[in-house]
Amino acid sequence: MDATKIKGNIDPKAPVKSTRIRVGRSIDGFGLSPGITKEQRLGVENLMKKAFDNLKDDLAGTYFPLTGMDEAVRQQLVDDHFLFMSGDPNLKVAGMERDWPEGRGIFHNKEKTFLTWVNEEDQLRIISMEKGGDVKGVFDRLARGIKAVGDSVKTESGKDFMMSEKYGYIHSCPTNLGTGMRASVHIDLPGWTKLGLKVLQARCEELHLQPRGTRGESGGQTGVTYDISNKHR
Repeated sequence: MDATKIKGNIDPKAPVKSTRIRVGRSIDGFGLSPGITKEQRLGVENLMKKAFDNLKDDLAGTYFPLTGMDEAVRQQLVDDHFLFMSGDPNLKVAGMERDWPEGRGIFHNKEKTFLTWVNEEDQLRIISMEKGGDVKGVFDRLARGIKAVGDSVKTESGKDFMMSEKYGYIHSCPTNLGTGMRASVHIDLPGWTKLGLKVLQARCEELHLQPRGTRGESGGQTGVTYDISNKHR
């Protein structure tokens, strides 16, 4: 991925609170979340602990396993939109929350602008995010982070990310096949809020966008702030 190909940026006058771009990645030799065994899940986590230790400079940080995590720390990470939560009915019915929370955790750098979720819906969710609307800066960090994580996994295990010449990168959810990339902003839309969610959804559909609440895919909507992202991955 080449951040220099991004032309322009978000209008600084737009009421964008934050920008977030993520990808999913799966590692060869481990099962996808619906069928992964407990031993494989722990194997992914142990591999990633070693891989994270190799990250340098602005990507360097700390891994926090969910098992044994202080509750105050966990809740703060959730409230800051950094950490995933248990209880998503879609993940439960698909068997993705088996043995919760064992083998799961979050890595983030000091600034909390580069993060990786381990063993949520996918084995890895690699995320770049920051306040404001600097899409190019967020994408640049993501591109560097994906390469660094992939290279580190290769160094530690000899394994690559799962990739199909026909379908692209392999994920647990078919909607993510391909790049697995979701780029989103949190933006205040008081006018659209007055018009109603159905009107906003219709407009987003025209633009091939997807509106969500700020609490995630299943977290509902609060206030006038929405999460707006690309519909196609």
